Amino acid sequence: MTVRKLAALVPHRVVHAHCDIPCGIYDPHEAQLAAQTVERMVTLIQGLPDSTSEASRNSFVRMVGVKEQHAEKVKREVQVIWSDYFKPEHLEKFPQLHDLTWKTLKAASACKQSVDAEKAAELRRQVDEFARIFWETKK
Repeated sequence: MTVRKLAALVPHRVVHAHCDIPCGIYDPHEAQLAAQTVERMVTLIQGLPDSTSEASRNSFVRMVGVKEQHAEKVKREVQVIWSDYFKPEHLEKFPQLHDLTWKTLKAASACKQSVDAEKAAELRRQVDEFARIFWETKK
């Protein structure tokens, strides 16, 4: 039996990861872009007309999907940097980092659960602060 045929019989799923070598290549830009996208989708959703038209419903569903995908992306990107990049010496220099990371992950979850402009803005601010600290550690 060929490998291709055998692979077709084995259940599988695609797994995405950064790198556990460690490669040393980290950048919070993706998390920042994702947080900005969440904030923008909330603004667009809130600006939709109160219409039950098919086009309006379609736009709403698509925007909610994008918002939730990007909130999840924030979580993934922040978690990778938190677990793979930051070291004890970073926590010594930035003792608020643990709490900030936890609050950022919670804020991303809250954005998935709601269409709240304040929560989306808070997520963006937290991710920006996380990125600021990240870049400070690179100096």
